[in-house]
Amino acid sequence: MAGHAEPEFFMKARAAGHVVVKDPPKFDLDVYIANYKGKTRFDRLYLIGISSLYLCLEALKAAIAEAKRGKDVGQYQLAVAALHEIAPDDQDSKQDLGWIDKMNKQVKSESDRLELELKGYKNNLIKESIRMGYDDLGQHYHRIGDLSNSTKSYARMRDYCTTPSHIAIMCFRIIHVSVDQGNWLAVQSNIQKIRNLTQKPTDTEKVQAKLSAAMGLAQLASGNYRDAAKSFLNTDPRMLQAKLDDPNDEEAYNEILTPNDIAVYGGLCSLATMDRNELQVRVLENSNFRNYLELEPHIRRAISLFVSSKYSACLSILDSYKADYLLDLHLQRHIIELYFQVRSKAIVQYFIPFSCVTLAALATAFNTDEESIEHELFDMIDRGSLDARIDLEDRVLLGRKVDEREKVHEEALAMAKEYERTAHLRILRMEIMNAGLEVKGPTGNKGQSGMGMMGSNNHGGYGAMAGDMMFTSGEGKGKGGLRGGTKY
Repeated sequence: MAGHAEPEFFMKARAAGHVVVKDPPKFDLDVYIANYKGKTRFDRLYLIGISSLYLCLEALKAAIAEAKRGKDVGQYQLAVAALHEIAPDDQDSKQDLGWIDKMNKQVKSESDRLELELKGYKNNLIKESIRMGYDDLGQHYHRIGDLSNSTKSYARMRDYCTTPSHIAIMCFRIIHVSVDQGNWLAVQSNIQKIRNLTQKPTDTEKVQAKLSAAMGLAQLASGNYRDAAKSFLNTDPRMLQAKLDDPNDEEAYNEILTPNDIAVYGGLCSLATMDRNELQVRVLENSNFRNYLELEPHIRRAISLFVSSKYSACLSILDSYKADYLLDLHLQRHIIELYFQVRSKAIVQYFIPFSCVTLAALATAFNTDEESIEHELFDMIDRGSLDARIDLEDRVLLGRKVDEREKVHEEALAMAKEYERTAHLRILRMEIMNAGLEVKGPTGNKGQSGMGMMGSNNHGGYGAMAGDMMFTSGEGKGKGGLRGGTKY
């Protein structure tokens, strides 16, 4: 599509607020999509097809071919409809009605067969057979795109699970369907269920990488970028090893995401939410995550440049890969915000040594023009991420002046008040002990008295003791007054 007029489909998409990417991505589509398996292959191809001006025809044709290899008629019709809007004269933009009719019959026949088998298992009252029947039915519904019934079938397995490994399998099945549905609360809930299971240490280690990756994905989708970064950084490298040994190994988890995705998602979330010290210690020096970063060297280079205060070079690397990330299934909705947070941190760090900086100098430092940097600064000040003011007449960014003398006075007064309060409480404690009004502990706890509990700086504790003291002194007056002669 490069060099041709923009199709009306993309004009409407842009007007509706959808992402439209003009620049060609750096990845090769065939190599990129070969890293995945299952439903996510179609989802990624379809997203690229409706978002990229450069790859739309190639991606949608690949999505149609992918749909015809499966049994989800809805996916096929969706891809064909999109291709028909973009290129109505293309041969693949016409629906294959014969294939649709044939597949609908096959799906109905398969559904009836599996439901009949499950009914027979229930009549025989064999738990394991019933569990497997629900599992087969759930996988069938997932393959044909009926995600709601798939979730129901997997959930009904619970009553027939007899071991922790059975429960773990059920939860992973639900996690997979929930990711495709975008039901991130269900993803997090089932991850916690698996983590709470009592399993063998070997089984626990085997699933930790998948759980961390899925949790990170759920937190990323929820906009909780810092927690997402922590989850991705804690992902065990055994997922990477599994993919290298056998891409079809279930530990590879490429029906959801790949080790390359973990490196990109974890790196970007870390850049957006961590300071330079944290990036150095928790990312660059992280022996586990280093294995993933080696797959995406540009992410490692960007983080290293940020830690070295070379913000312009770091942002330049990120901008060069922006088209790739805008075509990512899980990053597309978040990449603008993540990039904004990274740029905001860079600008704040750059401005720290100065009391004022010209907008021209900032624009030069961050490879942009004055008007763009001005809008960025306005946005940052509105969000509270930059404590400064803009002088539009002199075109200068001014830091807020802090009266150090007044600040020192306030800190001294606060310290004096705290000292006075502490002294008062200590005097009160001594007077209570002199009056013999301390509360004795139980006889079983020799050497521990109520006054031992009062040793902490707890206002409530002293207030309670003062109340007891007043009550006791009232009783004491009928017996000759306070023993220590102290009156309150």
